[in-house]
Amino acid sequence: MSDATTHLMLPYILAAQAQKHITHNEALRILDGLVHLSTLDRDLTAPPSSPADGDRYIVASGATGDWAGWDLNVALWTDGAWLRLPPRTGWRAWVEDEGLLLVYDGSDWIGTTPDVLQNMALLGLGTTADASNPFSAKLNAALWTAKTLAEGGTGDLFYTMNKEAAGDDLGLTLQTGFVTKALVGLFGSDRFRLAVSADGSTFFDGLSIDNATGIVDQPRLPRFKAYTNYDNYVGVGAWTKIAINNTDYNDQGAFDSANNRFVAPVDGTYLFGATLLYKVNASTSARMSGRLVLNGTTEIRGSQGEISGAHVSEATALWLQTMVALTAGDTVELQGNFRAADGYFAADQTSFWGAKIG
Repeated sequence: MSDATTHLMLPYILAAQAQKHITHNEALRILDGLVHLSTLDRDLTAPPSSPADGDRYIVASGATGDWAGWDLNVALWTDGAWLRLPPRTGWRAWVEDEGLLLVYDGSDWIGTTPDVLQNMALLGLGTTADASNPFSAKLNAALWTAKTLAEGGTGDLFYTMNKEAAGDDLGLTLQTGFVTKALVGLFGSDRFRLAVSADGSTFFDGLSIDNATGIVDQPRLPRFKAYTNYDNYVGVGAWTKIAINNTDYNDQGAFDSANNRFVAPVDGTYLFGATLLYKVNASTSARMSGRLVLNGTTEIRGSQGEISGAHVSEATALWLQTMVALTAGDTVELQGNFRAADGYFAADQTSFWGAKIG
């Protein structure tokens, strides 16, 4: 019969043994050193000069002094002496100065984190992963960088996301307080989309690209084309707002037909144009002018034009075009003037159009 236990080598109290307390206390001393094993260091080859009772070390290879021949063993300072604890396969030890958990594999102490992670069901970084989010990370920054040529890489970096079929969804969800504010990706088709939302429920496409042609569309772009549906009489020498009161299209409702003007829904750069068709009243000697006006008072630079030659009723036309930076709420209207004789700006063909371009 052995006089020690198989795994921890704790001494047995033998039958008819004298001073049994010595053997019992020795077993307790070994247990106290090994249970919840936490070592101060694993890089020392010689014992420290002033150990405290209970200090434990994993002895480094090439040990000297009192530790000579104890390579990779656990050294325990107890009752004023070093106690050697030879490791067995499966022992675990926390290394305090490295914050590292090691396990003894029968020949060496190795890290408990494997070099290769494969086929993991859940992975959480700083948080707990679950079935809905099997990979979860809670952190303030993340970096992906290419493996360089010097490291045996190509210097390139591709981040690939793949969906099973065109009708499936693939994209990035951008949230505030876990409420989705933007979606970027391929949703329900292979057409690239950028969509935004105020409430995480109703979404508006800000950008859409046809994957077959590369044609870019901005579905929510403010744009309009409007016209007057009656002849607008204008006297001589007075700039007069033309009643552009109907629209062919009016995306985002930016054109105010009731007040015959465009109202900028957001800050940006806008492109405007107009066509003014002359219609005679009493004389074709009229000198037809047109311009675009900001906020009802300020002529937009580069928007004014005039036809000074003889006019032909419902044939003579003036075209205007200009670009201007607007602030949300700014208005743009079309005004007309006759300098020599009064006349009309003809119905249907007198029109005004515009769109946000930047």
